[in-house]
Amino acid sequence: MQTADFDFTLPPERIAQHPAPRRDESRLLVLPRAGGGIEHRKFGEVLEYLRAGDVLVLNNSRVIPARLRSTSEPSGGRLEILLLEENARNDWWVMLRPGKRARPGTALVLHDPQAGPTDIRATVLEINEAGNRRLQFSGTADLNHELDRLGEVPLPPYITRRHAGEMIEDRERYQTVFAKTGGSVAAPTAGLHFTPELLEQIRRRGVQVCFVTLHVGPGTFLPVKTGVLAEHRMHEERFELGEATARAVNEAKAAGRRVLAVGTTTVRVLESVAVQNGGKLVKNSGKTGIFIHPPFRFQIVDGLLTNFHLPRSTLLMLVSAFAAPEETRGRELILSVYAQAIQAGYRFYSYGDAMFIL
Repeated sequence: MQTADFDFTLPPERIAQHPAPRRDESRLLVLPRAGGGIEHRKFGEVLEYLRAGDVLVLNNSRVIPARLRSTSEPSGGRLEILLLEENARNDWWVMLRPGKRARPGTALVLHDPQAGPTDIRATVLEINEAGNRRLQFSGTADLNHELDRLGEVPLPPYITRRHAGEMIEDRERYQTVFAKTGGSVAAPTAGLHFTPELLEQIRRRGVQVCFVTLHVGPGTFLPVKTGVLAEHRMHEERFELGEATARAVNEAKAAGRRVLAVGTTTVRVLESVAVQNGGKLVKNSGKTGIFIHPPFRFQIVDGLLTNFHLPRSTLLMLVSAFAAPEETRGRELILSVYAQAIQAGYRFYSYGDAMFIL
């Protein structure tokens, strides 16, 4: 398939700049795969589509305050640091903006939120093929312990804030209520709609709530740049699938009960492990670079809760594959639904509304 097949035009006013007043007050578009019309609901009404025996799987990765401000020495040029992946203590791969001036050996001074210099330094060690820099930090025993003090919420570029003071709300709302393990530099956005009260109601319905961990990287939002999908190299992301979740999912599948994934990141974990183990899940951890696009045979996931995604993104391709498994017509179906959602005033992307494909 061609990358251009997954393009669409989104009016700028449909890009959500702020979350809904309450997490579960966002809108929910329900798309039945078996046919029939779409339904327009509030997210809290997702309960009506769940039944006893379902297994609901969510990604509990926590977003870290991954955006840091710095200046280079001795020039004093300002650079923005976006942490990507920790190699070892105080050793990180990062994106630097503007990056061209930061050659190996460049020294950086980190700043606090008031733009004052700190005692924490960083040195550029190397540059990889993607143009990312490897930094060695000093002046702290562990950079992780400084992030709450120095870091900013790593909002995606389509969400605009004029200054750090406008990001107070984002500290809470760009994080799921069940976030546990730090490591993401972008939120697993489908999980943002859940409240503790809604999760408790779901459990009382007899739905088993389980978790996986996949640390979301910035590549999640990048458009595919190759002309043909088969030539795209997927970014890898670290994941962990625990024994309890693997057992719950395996038992549900054996009994003919549904496994419902919250977010494309959760789908990638479940289907990656299934591909490696003949359709079964086992306790597992590592990195996944699975690229799910039409046509694809899903072995685990029976329902998908997800947000509305960017044109030409791997997320849109995954959703299109899920809309019509093992076929290519899911692309046309999803783009048609997206057009209806735009017309109906749905809000798109990270802080936007949700879709439930069943």
